[in-house]
Amino acid sequence: MDNWYWDLSVVNRAGQDRTVRRESGMKMKRHSSVSEDIEFIFTPLVVLELAKDTNDKAIEWFTQRIKEKKHLGGAHLKIKPMDDQAGNSQVYLLGASWRRLLVGAEALGLVKEYQDGSMRAFTYQNKEDYKYFSGDSYDFLTMAERQYIIKRELENLRAIDETMVPGHPQAKLYPGKSIIRRLQTSGLLLQLYPLHNKIELEKLSSIWYKRFHVALQPLNDIDKYFGQNIALYFAFLEYFTIALFPMALIGVPYYIFAWEDYDKYIIFATFNLLWSTIVLEVWKRWCAKLSYNWGTLLMKRKFEEPRPGFHGQLGLNPATGRKEPTYPNYKRQLRIYLISVPFVCLSIYISIFVMMIYFLMEDLARVYNNEVQSHFSSILIFCPSIFYAVVIEVMNRIYKYAAEWLTSWENHRLESSYQNHLVLKVLVFNFINCFASLFYIAFVLQDMKLLRQNLAALLITSQILNQFMESVLPYWLQKHRIRRIKKKLHITSIEKLPLADQIQMQGEMGQYLGTFDDYLELFQQFGFVSLFSCVYPLAAILAVLNNITEVYSDALKMCSVFQRPFSEPVADIGVWLIAFETMGIISVMTNCALIGISPQIKDLFHTNGIELVLLIVAIEHALLALKFILALAISDIPSDIRTKVAKMEFESLEAFKRKQIKEADESMEMEEQLEKTWEGKKKI
Repeated sequence: MDNWYWDLSVVNRAGQDRTVRRESGMKMKRHSSVSEDIEFIFTPLVVLELAKDTNDKAIEWFTQRIKEKKHLGGAHLKIKPMDDQAGNSQVYLLGASWRRLLVGAEALGLVKEYQDGSMRAFTYQNKEDYKYFSGDSYDFLTMAERQYIIKRELENLRAIDETMVPGHPQAKLYPGKSIIRRLQTSGLLLQLYPLHNKIELEKLSSIWYKRFHVALQPLNDIDKYFGQNIALYFAFLEYFTIALFPMALIGVPYYIFAWEDYDKYIIFATFNLLWSTIVLEVWKRWCAKLSYNWGTLLMKRKFEEPRPGFHGQLGLNPATGRKEPTYPNYKRQLRIYLISVPFVCLSIYISIFVMMIYFLMEDLARVYNNEVQSHFSSILIFCPSIFYAVVIEVMNRIYKYAAEWLTSWENHRLESSYQNHLVLKVLVFNFINCFASLFYIAFVLQDMKLLRQNLAALLITSQILNQFMESVLPYWLQKHRIRRIKKKLHITSIEKLPLADQIQMQGEMGQYLGTFDDYLELFQQFGFVSLFSCVYPLAAILAVLNNITEVYSDALKMCSVFQRPFSEPVADIGVWLIAFETMGIISVMTNCALIGISPQIKDLFHTNGIELVLLIVAIEHALLALKFILALAISDIPSDIRTKVAKMEFESLEAFKRKQIKEADESMEMEEQLEKTWEGKKKI
């Protein structure tokens, strides 16, 4: 046990860590002619927790598959057991040799900085040509990248000829089935999570959220510790908050001087149109810069691996020649169109039915207030909007769980395809559920006072509930858990915990489920601001205040409340960008329609309503055309980044040509040598 305790302490003692690696690196260089894996210091990176009742045969089989070489169907990783003093589970620590991590980095197409300052896909053969690389430079790959490599190797573990998990007949397997997925669904694999680095985490926390100061977020540090997917979310949150400031500043005088004068919101609506168009185009450029600097803009995913949840009969990928599960596309399409689409339509129908109940409650409350005219009735009139806002949030969360199960059941091969279908399902329902009542009030009832009241109730209630569910409640549970551990172990500080207990405490933390809910919250906020904020100018101000607190609360939960999530290399915010752009197009139509029904415009066309409709439609089409022209005129990638990318692609092509020529020359030399040898034999 002393060995792994000492190895584990290496994770949190950066100075000793580098010294040990340097000495290890020197030894590895001296013995490189034999093997680069002979001198190896085990550094735990990932924790794997199995259930207590897992059969010994299953444990032996699973650990052996983890250790096996790649060509034998294994992951070629290092694994060590850690005793669980409570006796409730079996915990294992995973790591990998330095050479194994570098080979994994090449297989995943990680991009690193070259000696000339350019960004290039890492290749093990040319490792010495990359900046900051040396034989003892274990930090060439960040800890997040090393953990990501281990995760992907575990996900690629698939059954070969096994029909079940040894010792567990109920855990069925077939060739091509993900082993990790089967262990999870069978309740044998309880957890799989990356370890925190105490020193790096404390350093990041101190400059990120532990002191309140007006400054930009340390995005590069977030990227190094949590990875690109988390860093890009916080970058977008920061950018969106800054982009809201002009809307918030304009909203102040409208709130103070033009609260009831609804015909003056035409200027605000016009500004809304320009703002919703430009803000996303500028984000694309900034996102491209960040992604290039982080090495994800150039990552190639031509042959993306199947997601762990994908199942089917084992077959050959015709493009790569690799063995992987296959599943007929027509079966997936049948599931989508015969089950998923009707389910989404039924959910939308239920949402609209609930909305009509809300309007009935609104009418009853209004009638009661007109008849009674009491202090209680004046408060009661706001209750339907608040109650409906709570119901919307509850329905959104229930629907999301159903959509996740349904999308998983559709059996998509790629993770990107799974995410696209999931986001599409959730966004369609959320848009109807959150905004249908606003459209009905604005364009059917044309009651701007009720629209303002409903919008305020939806926005404020959703922000309060999201802050409570995503930050306050998990933080309170974590504090309660820490107090319980301190009382149980009779200690005053968590710092005094043995390292094994610290790992166990990390295992008891909640699992961070990804950025889906965070982006969904921003999407709803973007809709509230871009669609109808002209009738409720405080919407942008409330959004800014919420996002400022969101930065700190999200940072707190990432560092202290939830387990450390695995890094995921991404170049942009994915399908969410399409969702935001779609909302921007809808906002053009909505704001044009709001201008058209304003009293000021109606007075100008009181004699001819058809001319007004035609004029509004013409303006809307012109603005949409302007929006698309701006989208084409503003390049998604800055010119300097485009030049670097083009240069890299040209050099890669030239290198490929030189490699082909070299291989051809070597082949010709070999053939000539064989011919000479054959001629010599013939003479003999």
